[in-house]
Parts: sequence; C-alpha cells; structure tokens
Amino acid sequence: MRELAKHIQQTPLMDTHEHLHKETEYVHNGPDVLEDLFDNYAQADLEVAGASPAATKRLLDHSDPDLAGRFAGIRQAWERCRHTGYGEAVQNIARHAYGMEEITPKNLEAARARNAELRQPGERLRILKEDGNLDHVEIDDFCWPCLPDESGLDFFLYDLSWVEFCRGMVNVPAIDKEVGIDVRDLKTLREAMAMIFEKHGPCAVAVKSQHAYHRTLLWQERTEADAAGALQQQLRGKELTEEESLCLGDWCWARGVELSIQHNRPFKLHTGYYAGQGYMEVERIHSGHLCGLLRKYPTARFVLMHIAYPYSDELVALAKHFPNVYVDLCWAWSIDPFSACDFVRRMIHAVPANKLFAFGGDTRWPNAAAAYSIQARAWLTRALQAEVDDGLLTERQAIALATRLMRSNQQECFDLNGTRAAIHAKAKGG
Repeated sequence: MRELAKHIQQTPLMDTHEHLHKETEYVHNGPDVLEDLFDNYAQADLEVAGASPAATKRLLDHSDPDLAGRFAGIRQAWERCRHTGYGEAVQNIARHAYGMEEITPKNLEAARARNAELRQPGERLRILKEDGNLDHVEIDDFCWPCLPDESGLDFFLYDLSWVEFCRGMVNVPAIDKEVGIDVRDLKTLREAMAMIFEKHGPCAVAVKSQHAYHRTLLWQERTEADAAGALQQQLRGKELTEEESLCLGDWCWARGVELSIQHNRPFKLHTGYYAGQGYMEVERIHSGHLCGLLRKYPTARFVLMHIAYPYSDELVALAKHFPNVYVDLCWAWSIDPFSACDFVRRMIHAVPANKLFAFGGDTRWPNAAAAYSIQARAWLTRALQAEVDDGLLTERQAIALATRLMRSNQQECFDLNGTRAAIHAKAKGG
C-alpha cells in the first residue's frame, strides 16, 4: 500500500453528519441483517431500478423472519443498482460487517448470528470507533435538546435543530414545554429562541437545518412588521400562505444565525440533492440562493452540506468568494462518488485548503456509517492519488492535505473542546 493510502486508512476521520439512532434503539429495536444492509439510501436506488414500494417495505420489515422471501422481492432491482454509490456502500456493509462477498439467501441466513452479536450494548460505539475509525460523530436527531450521550460522552455530539423555525413553523406548546415561555408575539418568540440556545447551545456542536426539503434556500431580510403579521396569523390557527411562511421562516432563520454567532456554533445547511426518489424540486436547492444570507452575516460560520449536488460548481464559487463558507462532503461520496472525487480536485485548485470537510455518513445505523466511511476513504485516496500521479501534488503534500480534510479543518471550525467540556459538566449535573 502506498504511503498516502496508508495514511488515509490509519487517520481517524471526524464525522460531521449523521442521523444515528440512540444506543437503546439500536440494541432493543435495531436492524436485522436486511435492514442493516438496505435501511439507508439504497432503498431509493432500488425503487428507481424498478422495485415496488411494497417490496422495499417488506425488505425492511424485521418482524418478518423470512430473509430469503424479503430479499427476493428486490433482488432484480439490486442487480441493477449494486454498482451505484449507494450500492457500493451496501456491499461495504455486507463485506466488512458480515463477511459476505455476495448477498444471497444462504449468506443472509448465515449472518443472523453475527447480527445478534453486533446488536449488544457498547457495539454501536465500537463499530463506529474501531471499524469506521471515526474520531467522533455529529448527530442531527431533529430536535433542540443536545443531551449528553452516556454511551460515549466525547464521541456522540449533537446538532441543535432549527429546521422548523426556518420553515416558519412556531410550535407554541413545544416551546412552552421546553423553556417555559408562552409565545404571543415576536418579542416572546425571540426570548424563547434565546432561551433554547441558553439551555442547549453549550452542549450543541452546531446548529442544523434541512429546510431545503420543504422550501427554497433563498433567504430575504424581513421586516419586524411583516414577520409579526405572519406570526399572528399562525397563532390564530390560520394556515399561512407560502409567502407568509417564507417571511416568518426567514425571520426565524436570521435569529438562529445571530444566536449561532453569539454562542460560537457553526450553522449547518442542507444544500442540493434530496434523499428518496420521485419528488425533488431542483429550483429550491441551489446553494447560490444563500448569497444574501452569507453577505448579511459575515461573522457566522456556514457549513454547506452535500456539495450542493448536482450544482457543485456554484458551491466551489461560494467557498472561494465567502470567508464564512465551509463545504462538507457528507453523503456526497455515496450519491455520486465520481462527482465527489472530481469536486475534491476542483476545490484543491480553486479554494483555500481550510474550507473542505471530508466526511459525514448521513446514516441511521452504525454499520452504515462505518461502511460509508470506508467508501469515503477509498474515493478520497483516488482523488488525492490522482493529484500526485498528475504531478500536481507531491505525496508529502497530499498526505498533509488529507490530514487537513479529514481532521484539521473540522477542529478549526467547530469548538470541539468547548462542546465536550460543556457535555461533561452537564453529565455531572452542572
């Protein structure tokens, strides 16, 4: 193995984006073999390849013990998509977690015992730390609380979710329950948002929103009067128009960015491709829609995720132009590994080297996260080795750059020490 490849294999990756289930869920209601293999992005490729929704639903139903029957319903579709990025990740799980070179009914039956061994207390952390060689994971579980995770206090870090606010959704009962403030107007809403950050911001590694699934990424500055009017409509129980939702969402989004600056937390934003299949609205997902927000808040740190695929050229330009933009390759290696590989090379020659993060799996189960990290290492190696082979980098430079993309850039952007110290204090009752 060449020195560059060895270095990338041995260096612990900082995993900046996951949706991992908690330890108790994994142990007591976690995936059987077929779920472990396919309960990730591969199910979208299966349906695009011709599998019926009923077949994929049965595939992922662990209450059905008939592994062969469940697999049979998607087997033809699997043959059609096994070479995609999603398919490659499935094969990584099969090979590295279960010792399967081919997914067959016989091999699935043989893997039952191994699956039971893997779903034991402590295995979730071991899989991620040892099999995935991850330094830590940053988890978005779609809520405000970022509570200490006793299964790995320093390892499992959490994002504070801002997605509902960015969508213009103000959940008054949930806010009252969380921070004891009855939202009646913009003043009390602002107070509630500040209290959410006071309560959960110290233990949060970042703020996160994926509202591009539901509305445009285009942000506009909104007046207090317009936002107040939209909020009052919602508080009266009236359904907001799209423009009213955007107005209130933009106002709430801006307050979240201001609080992220105040609390020294990066703001992560989903850009680009949608998970699933059959519903994407491409006009929403351009990262270029964010220019107004990036200009308005030059001291915020924005982490733009998933390389804005398939509009990656725009993202290269944003990262080159705006000092407050960072780019995360999370999920991109499995969406389209060749495009991600090319993206890394274009970033190297267009953008300062401190702007790019190498990995986030964006998955729910630990074996999937480990498998996606294996995939990321392989394709990052290809990208950097191509730079060496083309005479654009020396091997020594490529190794230094790999360290930067895998670890150093994340350490510079995220307050990992401060977050971990706050988590430990909270765990001790502080």
